Amino acid sequence: MSGTYLGMPAFPRAAREAVGNETLRGNLRHATHTIRAKRAKAVSEVSDWAELREAGRRIKDHTLRHLDRYLVQLEESVTAAGGVVHWAADAEEANRIVTELVKATGESEVVKVKSMATQEIGLNEALEAEGIRAYETDLAELIVQLGKDRPSHILVPAIHRNRGEIRDIFRSEMADWGRPAPEGLTDTPAELAEAARLHLREKFLRAKVGVSGANFMVAETGTLVVVESEGNGRMCLTLPETLISVVGIEKVVPTWRDLEVFLQTLPRSSTAERMNPYTSTWTGTTDGDGPHTFHLVLLDNGRTDTLADTVGRQALRCIRCSACLNVCPVYERAGGHAYGSVYPGPIGAILSPQLRGTGSEIDASLPYASSLCGACYEVCPVAIDIPEVLVHLRERVVEGGPAVRGGNKVVLKPAKGHAAERAAMRAARWAFTHPGALGAGQRFASRTRRFHPRTLPGPGRAWTGSRELPAVPTEPFRDWWQRTRGGKEETR
Repeated sequence: MSGTYLGMPAFPRAAREAVGNETLRGNLRHATHTIRAKRAKAVSEVSDWAELREAGRRIKDHTLRHLDRYLVQLEESVTAAGGVVHWAADAEEANRIVTELVKATGESEVVKVKSMATQEIGLNEALEAEGIRAYETDLAELIVQLGKDRPSHILVPAIHRNRGEIRDIFRSEMADWGRPAPEGLTDTPAELAEAARLHLREKFLRAKVGVSGANFMVAETGTLVVVESEGNGRMCLTLPETLISVVGIEKVVPTWRDLEVFLQTLPRSSTAERMNPYTSTWTGTTDGDGPHTFHLVLLDNGRTDTLADTVGRQALRCIRCSACLNVCPVYERAGGHAYGSVYPGPIGAILSPQLRGTGSEIDASLPYASSLCGACYEVCPVAIDIPEVLVHLRERVVEGGPAVRGGNKVVLKPAKGHAAERAAMRAARWAFTHPGALGAGQRFASRTRRFHPRTLPGPGRAWTGSRELPAVPTEPFRDWWQRTRGGKEETR
């Protein structure tokens, strides 16, 4: 399956299946509650958190306004440091570039740092189609890969799995991918981590090509940054002879001073740590130290289209901390797979429909995968107003906004499925401007109340599937007012 999971059912149907899985809901509830409690404590330690949040927002907005200038500066800096920069307009072009680069080395396998950009474009599947095997080395990504599964969380891709399930996956699948799981493996965290370490170590020492993403790119020096908690990423970044990094164009920041803000907010918002255990930075290539060949693939894949939307562009501030997922009541119950995207949760509900358009059933449904409670906005370390963008995208879906992408062109698609709603609004407008007709209709509804259904037929079932229609009163308010007060207000 491609990294975009197109072809999956719309969110309501997928979520309905997920909420019936008690094991999944238990795993998600335990994990998200634990993470968000730790995050709240870590954030409370910082007296100037609000100022850091505002600084992050301003830096991101400034960079996005001048993205063309900073990307050119980044390319010049990377090239001067010995790296090679490639530009990819979409997923197909990015996959082709990476595949050709790996083939040029003569290798048939690569080790990977956890990367949402490569999942977004379906890189593993593209490499496999060309006879190249990609090994995920992040522990959670390894679990997902061995389990023939899909990630369900930005930070913890295997959050939907418990320890017993992970043990069973290691026992049954590790041997097909390399070193088998130890005999008698239990579900204790230490044993599971040791089994993964032994399995991955041989791949690190053998691999000649590494593939990564990046959390940030510093334009002034051409430096790329990866933050992680395990150290597996650093093994991928330093041991191979060739390193290929696929990074979304929105990940650039102007200076090292700007980077300092995010190195404070990202770890506290994501892993509830004061700083990441492993923060790896590299600038081009250096003789005798690390890979001797470095390629940077700058990925667009819908980002410039998103940038053109003055409301929706704030989604590009995202630093992939996942804090919004951990506080979202919808995500907690539905899980990440229901979103049909590598980007689940509230941020996925606004990012995926912009990167991919709203032409598919799943993408048109994502802006509605929210209660608009605002908890996601409160915890976002770069102040993305997710509820605002959700409402904005709902308007786009209703009006038939950008839906189909052809190359770099966005084609407007006529709205479907809202003719009845428009007709109802026109009828309501006429009734409210004709008081006599409105009163007659209210009296008719009251007198026939015994025959009213509790659910709506046809498309209306979507609304009454989880609620009953309000009961019609025995007497319209206007008639009651006339009968009891003579239509006049009481004087005091």
